[in-house]
Amino acid sequence: MSGILEGKIAIITGAGSGIGRGSALTFADKGATVVVSDVNVEGGEETVNLIKQKQGTASFIKCDVSQAEEVEALVARTVADYGRLDCAFNNAGVEGEQAPVHAMSEANFDFNYNVNLKGVFLCMKYEILQMLKQGGGTIVSTASIAGLVGGKNMGAYVAAKHGVVGLTKSAALEYATKNIRVNAVCPGAIRTPMVERLMEEKPAMVDAILAMEPIGRFGEPEEIGQAAAWLCSEEASFVTGHSMPVDGGIVAA
Repeated sequence: MSGILEGKIAIITGAGSGIGRGSALTFADKGATVVVSDVNVEGGEETVNLIKQKQGTASFIKCDVSQAEEVEALVARTVADYGRLDCAFNNAGVEGEQAPVHAMSEANFDFNYNVNLKGVFLCMKYEILQMLKQGGGTIVSTASIAGLVGGKNMGAYVAAKHGVVGLTKSAALEYATKNIRVNAVCPGAIRTPMVERLMEEKPAMVDAILAMEPIGRFGEPEEIGQAAAWLCSEEASFVTGHSMPVDGGIVAA
């Protein structure tokens, strides 16, 4: 798939670590100029440096995706710097707290909604406004296997991720004739800083997660990036409205 994003301008949110960082490196490797965005300035700038070390092109823009004015500014500055926005990977997300519905705090529900769903909505809104002006583009958002199935003690997260899947379908239909494709990726158990922390703090939980994986291992952030890059490329030109599991087979079980 080398070069499938050659010359493209791409925004990736939540790119300061984990799936976002792995995807930013993957997009750059495939020829994209990557606008790395995150609330974590240090992490975002480190991602940019990693891309540049591999002879890629990238820059950093700080953005809290739950704030409309910051998302609008992210898109506007990208266009000011590079002239257009060809593709976007709306990946920024949070895990929140684990609790059954009756014990879940309103604050935790709001936190999940504001970042995991409202954040994707705001990114889509301003990305689509730009893509309508320029005649097209591609958008991929990070949902989760929790956007396809339920899960105990994670109702707020599951609700938000189901919302991303629904929003993806609606946007895909609305802009199908406008040369704008809208898809989502649904990661399973991926080796991120959160998982690495769990390995130290709760090894039994990690073992339980691995036991769910038919493929028998954690996915790597770059493997999500590979899927997102393909969906953003012309190789996926007839794919829109799809929420693609990248999960080692969990939802097939």
